[in-house]
Amino acid sequence: MALELLALRGLGLGDLLTAVPALRALRQAFPGHRITLAAPRALEALLPLIGAVDDQVDVAGPGPVPMDRLPYERPDVAVNLHGKGPQSIEALQDTKPGRLISYGTGPRWRDGVHEVRRWCELLEWHGIPADPTDLTLGISDRSGPVIVHPGASFPARRWPPERFAEVAAALEDVVVTGNEQEVPLARKVAELAGLPPERMLAGRTGLADLIDLVGRARLVVCGDTGVAHLATAFCVPSVVLFGPVSPALWGPPPGWRHVALWAGENGDPHGERPHPGLLKIEVSEVVDAALEVTS
Repeated sequence: MALELLALRGLGLGDLLTAVPALRALRQAFPGHRITLAAPRALEALLPLIGAVDDQVDVAGPGPVPMDRLPYERPDVAVNLHGKGPQSIEALQDTKPGRLISYGTGPRWRDGVHEVRRWCELLEWHGIPADPTDLTLGISDRSGPVIVHPGASFPARRWPPERFAEVAAALEDVVVTGNEQEVPLARKVAELAGLPPERMLAGRTGLADLIDLVGRARLVVCGDTGVAHLATAFCVPSVVLFGPVSPALWGPPPGWRHVALWAGENGDPHGERPHPGLLKIEVSEVVDAALEVTS
């Protein structure tokens, strides 16, 4: 009978990418287990690149986990890579695992810890070695375009489109990306930058296409969002604009040809207006950083 491990991470693109070192550590620690990831089905294209997940069950948020969609009655090990709240803990407890690895039932949750290191520390507390630098999905050949990605999940993290357009106009071989909801924003950036219609790719790339595009990119310029983590994963030079959240918590690792711009002001990452600290970042700073990391 197969041994089963269930890991919960019911969050978005960047969240999954920050959990890659922890997932790979679980693969090393439990080589005889089938690892099932409870995460949004939309992220499925990433899983073969991570190399640590055997199966997936579609879960958005902290649960519950639909056990009727899994080929076993209970996991031997359940790992909470989602958060510290009672919902995610209860969701995994309800699966009746033989062993539960989670904050709230093990180590103390510490504030001010980088998201990548947080999940490595959880595993290390349980005696499972984890390398927080094990983030890479591949190496870009840098034969592709410069990607300007103006969107973010909340307005607090969205630099003004007029400024993104100025950056796009100052660089060469630029495409503008975004999801279906971000098409109007991306179109505005592309039009203000004077880019031809075929350079506006928002709404035209699924995750697999975006992975391929970033995997070949020469540079990524974006806010604090999932595409920034994708650039890190493919070792693509990037300029990432941070507003209400410090790059010390969610930023790229130092020394990987990434520049994290931040005015040093914290705030609400879910705010309905661009954070004042984000607005302190000038176009010239972004352009200078872009030229520096690609020189």
